[in-house]
Amino acid sequence: MKKLPTKTSDGATDIVKTNGKKDRHTLSCLVENKAGVLARVSGLFSARGYNIDSLAVGETEIPDVSRMTIVVKGDEKILEQVLKQLDKLVDVIKVSDYRATPHIERDLALIKVKANKSNRSELMQICDIFRTKIIDVAADAVVIEATGDEEKIQAFLEMLEPFGVMEMSRTGIVAIARGKNVLSLKK
Repeated sequence: MKKLPTKTSDGATDIVKTNGKKDRHTLSCLVENKAGVLARVSGLFSARGYNIDSLAVGETEIPDVSRMTIVVKGDEKILEQVLKQLDKLVDVIKVSDYRATPHIERDLALIKVKANKSNRSELMQICDIFRTKIIDVAADAVVIEATGDEEKIQAFLEMLEPFGVMEMSRTGIVAIARGKNVLSLKK
């Protein structure tokens, strides 16, 4: 299939198949926990025209190793080249594409919503249904913590629209393989 570059809303270029379907990839990378690694890794994607949809980085159980979870959409062959180049970076210990691996993904969102005495109980009921937590309450607003997959977060946000979402901050996707599958330090 022929690949066509397309511009995203933020001006980056995504590579899509000619049928318009983008392949979604959740990548997990173990990297050395030091300055400059994030810039080198994200630079490989931008140099190839990939827009990163989600990026989360944090320390692992080993303090000098960080785990990067990167979600991208694009052509399989170009992504395969990026993965090979990532694997060659000195600071990258291990790279895995979870596309064919059973795994768990989660996103955390902190959402500030308009709330008053007349609508607060309805808002609390919606939070209960979605198993979210109200973590801060003011006279005219609440802050809600929502954790789940992208579809759950999106459905919850749609339910909050009538109340008025004032502000939101999201972590991006984090992922881990199911069962005994482990992203080990061995290359």
